[in-house]
Amino acid sequence: MANVIVNRVREFLRKYPPFSFLSEDMLLRVAGEVELQYFEKGDLLFEKGDPAKKHFFVVREGAIHLSDRVGEKSVIREQCDEGDVFGVLALLGKRPYILTAQAAENSLVYAIPVQVFEVIMQQNNRVSMYFAAGFASGQVVVRTDLSQSQQANKLFTKPAQDNGLMIFSGQSSVRYSAPVLTCREEDTVGHAAKKMSQKGVGSIIVIDERRFPVGIVTDKDLRNRLIAQGKPYNTEVAEIMSAPVMTTRKEDDFAHVYLTMIKHRLHHLLITEDGTDQSSLVGIISDHDILLSQGNSPAVIIHALQGTDHVQEIAKLRDQAELLLRYYLENEISIDFIAGIITEINDIIVQRAMEMARQKHLKAFPEMASIPYCFLGLGSEGRGEQLLRTDLDNALIYADVPESMKSQALSFFHLVARDGMDILFACGFAPCPADMMANNPKWCQPLSVWKGYFSNWIRQPDHESLMLATVFFDYRPVAGDADLALQLTDHVYAEIEQEKLFLNFFAKNALLNPPPLGFFRNFIVEKSGEHRDKFDIKLRAMMPLADAARLLMLSHRQVGINNTFKRFEKLADLEPSQQELFLEAGRAYEIFMRIRAIEGLASGTSGRYIQPEKLGKLQRQLLKNAFFPIDELQKIIKVRFQLDYFGN
Repeated sequence: MANVIVNRVREFLRKYPPFSFLSEDMLLRVAGEVELQYFEKGDLLFEKGDPAKKHFFVVREGAIHLSDRVGEKSVIREQCDEGDVFGVLALLGKRPYILTAQAAENSLVYAIPVQVFEVIMQQNNRVSMYFAAGFASGQVVVRTDLSQSQQANKLFTKPAQDNGLMIFSGQSSVRYSAPVLTCREEDTVGHAAKKMSQKGVGSIIVIDERRFPVGIVTDKDLRNRLIAQGKPYNTEVAEIMSAPVMTTRKEDDFAHVYLTMIKHRLHHLLITEDGTDQSSLVGIISDHDILLSQGNSPAVIIHALQGTDHVQEIAKLRDQAELLLRYYLENEISIDFIAGIITEINDIIVQRAMEMARQKHLKAFPEMASIPYCFLGLGSEGRGEQLLRTDLDNALIYADVPESMKSQALSFFHLVARDGMDILFACGFAPCPADMMANNPKWCQPLSVWKGYFSNWIRQPDHESLMLATVFFDYRPVAGDADLALQLTDHVYAEIEQEKLFLNFFAKNALLNPPPLGFFRNFIVEKSGEHRDKFDIKLRAMMPLADAARLLMLSHRQVGINNTFKRFEKLADLEPSQQELFLEAGRAYEIFMRIRAIEGLASGTSGRYIQPEKLGKLQRQLLKNAFFPIDELQKIIKVRFQLDYFGN
């Protein structure tokens, strides 16, 4: 009976983030720790100012109002319905609640112990980012029902003006408070408290004679370690300070700093010269500083997508993501961060589209409910680099079935792929001109057929096979059962191991696009046609780098890293002698992605074709400098794969 209850809890939680990000084993563990609580209408779960409990809450049934006292009135700030998470301050450290939670009707609530999430927060980056981006200010993250279009507009107002979008921005430097209020270990607590009062701050940093930080005294330390224990005010600071302190460098980006604070549930993080406690104190960043900047966040869009099955609303939310993209580009946010956010949003849209299509056709094909499938992103989508809604490259794999079910499986998955793609088109994604999409019957096949495809491409690497391999070797599981993709990957590497010359052919193919500068360092532009005198940044700059990264990762048998600049980061670790070149190549690729996205947003196109004369002098020089790694990489490939001796 207990197992039945735990499974019911698990099935409920898996529908909502952040629980949807967990593995089956971890989700089962969480479900096993859940406590079911019942509240009558009007019952209080907690009041504003109460110390945070040892668990946070998920509404199972009913409704919970979160309210604040404004003067003599109680004002409802949020209403939590089924699947909404609240009371999350317990995850960020024991601080008083900032709102009062009261049952608006008879309600069932899951109480989830904080300790269950301690390991998860450390190990699962998606969970950490979700809590940090959406829950940092202690606010509820509501699973909003967007069945009415005006609700989407209410959720997102002028995002380009919203400083809260800077959370996890990857900006180059952290805005920290300086100078920092300090004292010495031998100072009295009374002296330290007086300095804190005069400056109106809640903490003071304890330093040694070298100005190296050795501890911190906060209001909490004064309450718990001095007043509560009846110690005199002439007690030395060293007796009550919290130590050791956690430090970081002033050069560390905002994402790193904020994730560190979230994972370790810190209220203060010290900035030192070299990032350790063995160097001079430079500044301090507090969770209060971050709360002041917290506003809207990508988590809101992601959460809203999880809670709607209306195609029009999904399309509007993807439009909102494009506003986020514009904002991030205008504010020089790191491409790594931007790509991660947009990929996450695109992935959820794909997952929603495919599940909606699958549920639609299961009525006519109930026997297909247990047949696994996997929707693969290909090309830029497979690499997690599709910032704009450019053309879609994708495919669908489903498990092999008995002969008696082959016809039904073929029909079912073709219908699912067709309708799923129609939803994506309705959301503004463009169809692939070459028809490399799951709604093409050729690319919607059982696993055995896909293994055959890859075997043929590897064993007979003619021009068409290499062209297809260039697209399909960047596959990434986006929706469905990822194990099918892993089985295909095992097959691919086994085939490459048998056909070692394939990588030589693949290497020749990777050199088809030479460095994009002419003899006089002029841009090589299109000579005729619609795009005459324009520079093709995809063909001449991005593809050579993507092809090189893919080839070299295949040669190292590296699985699971598709993103081009992350591939170059990995290659820098694998080949220390070429570390500088690989890191430069990764940076160059990020520059090209940014320029293309900016051009695409400005022109309403894919951003592929750029007019060099419209670029400023510095932009042109930046582009030309970014071309340098292409030439160097192609020289390495030519030598490494012996292409001078390989033949034509």
